Parts: sequence; structure tokens; C-alpha cells
Amino acid sequence: MSDTMRAVVVERLGPPDVMELRDVPIPQPGPGEVRLRVEAVGINFADVLAVAGEYLTRTRVPYTPGMEFAGTVDALGEGVTGVEVGQRVASLGGRGGLAEYAVSPAAALVPVPQSFTAAQAAAFPVSYFTAYHGLKTLGHGQEGEWVLVQAAAGALGTASIQLAKALGMNVIAMASTGEKLELARNLGADVTLLQDDPERVQKVREAAGGKGVPLILEVVGGKRFQESLDMAAPRGRIIVIGNASREQATLRPVELMKRNLTVTGLWLMPLMQDAEATREAAQALTALVGSGKVVPQVGPTYPLAESARAFQDILDRKTTGKVVIEPQR
Repeated sequence: MSDTMRAVVVERLGPPDVMELRDVPIPQPGPGEVRLRVEAVGINFADVLAVAGEYLTRTRVPYTPGMEFAGTVDALGEGVTGVEVGQRVASLGGRGGLAEYAVSPAAALVPVPQSFTAAQAAAFPVSYFTAYHGLKTLGHGQEGEWVLVQAAAGALGTASIQLAKALGMNVIAMASTGEKLELARNLGADVTLLQDDPERVQKVREAAGGKGVPLILEVVGGKRFQESLDMAAPRGRIIVIGNASREQATLRPVELMKRNLTVTGLWLMPLMQDAEATREAAQALTALVGSGKVVPQVGPTYPLAESARAFQDILDRKTTGKVVIEPQR
């Protein structure tokens, strides 16, 4: 094996074109780490924000993006047990995925069903664990309840629709185009609405029985956050998962008091450190995958050399499902 590999490197933060493809040394796993031959990298909006320097945590450069990736274990660091060379796994290592080889803490590995392709394995952990925690762990969704899924054709949106339907919930899906709404309907959404429909707030409330939606998965932020409050039912729960608008939202606590609303933030990384919550989510998701009710929706795939284009396509809302980059292409 050569001593070098191809990897995307970011030395300054900014738009996707700051990403450069370079030849760099192949990393060696340290104590408690494993090295993967990366087969597929799932790209999240969080990756785009990290490159721009707008993520929840500070992005330290230089670095290689790619917080979620899948591949085959090809080397073990000192003290690693329970993982074998040749085993296919996914990683939530946080960075480093956009390369032909990547090192991950063994604790960040996520088992994936053997039936999954590499692309499906890379599309699974972030979106489906986030959706599960939003719907159940934090959202306390109940069978028969209505849930509003924003950005319904994206990676998180498609995962949320599938999981909500598998849990017996009713889904209102919002997206930017008719084509994206068709995808949402094919995944089981009961009601679909264009996100720029001028009567969207009233239509959402009416679809849920006139009183509003008990559970909202909020990913847009900015001035649309007020609309989520307006669409919520009394005692409704709003789970804030993202800020696709990249604008600041305003929250006045008195608005929560008037209708006994609850607003809860969700960030997957700290939740994954909760062993009990992770185990519960993994067991539930494994059962749903085995039943065929959950199938990761892989969107467009790109070679490593076109990583910047993949990131820009996400920003331009040109994609559906999970965008995947395949470093071995």
C-alpha cells in the first residue's frame, strides 16, 4: 500500500470552493482508534456549515471534512477490542471522512446492517439517529399524532417521514418543489405542502384538525421559526434540529406561556454519548430496518474530486435524500 492518499483539505473557512483535493500521508490509528478504508461519506448540512465556520462548535483548520462515513476496518490501534479488520462499519467521528482512509475513535463506530450498501451505511447514522431522537427521545411522539416535517426531501426529512410512519404517526411534509413533495408522498407523507405556499400556516393547522400540530421538527430557523410557533397545537412540542436559513430567530418566552408550548434543541453528538439513549435508539432502528420499514434514501453520489460541487449543490437545494461522496471512485 502506498504511504499517501487523496484527501480533501480545508485551510481557511468559507464557501465550498475553499476545499482542496491533495495527496497527504495515510493516517495511523492511535490508542483506542481504528482506521477505515473509506467507501462512502454521507454529507450533512452540518458539514457545509463547518466548512463555512458557522457550525455549533468552532472549526479548527487545517482539517478534512466529513463527519459521517462508512467503510471497512483495515487497521486497529492499541487497546481496541470488539472490532475486527475487514468489518464494515459506519463512523460518527466528526471529521476526516473525505479521504481514501480515515481514523476514527473506536467508540464512534456504529454497526450497520449487512444488507446495506456502503452508500446506505454512510447515509444512515446521522439522519436516522437524529430523526429517532427528535420523534421519540425528545419529541415524545405518540401513535396517531400529527408531526410536521420541514425540508421533507432532504436526508433528515426522508428519514423522519419513514420513522414517523413506522411509529404510527401522521405526517405533514413541507418542501420547496413539487418533485420533492412527490418523494415525500412516496415515503408515506399524509399531507404535503409547498414551503412557500402563502397560506401554509393555516393549511398546516387545518390538516392537523384545526388546532395545530402537536410535534414539529424545526430545521429552517430565522423568521420561519415564528411560523413553527404559529402552527403548533396547544401544549405542542417544537424540536429545533437545524437552521437552514442561516438567519437568527427570535423567541419571546411569553408566546410559549400562552399556549404551554415546549421548544427543545437537538444536537446528535452529545446525545450519542448517552449510552442508554443510544442503545434504545439503535435497538429500535435495527428492528425497523429489519422489517423493511426504514431504507436510507441515498441521493446523488459524487467522486472525491467533486466534493466542493456536492457541498454547493446542497447549499443550492438541488439535492434530495442523502448526498454521498465515494472516495474510492
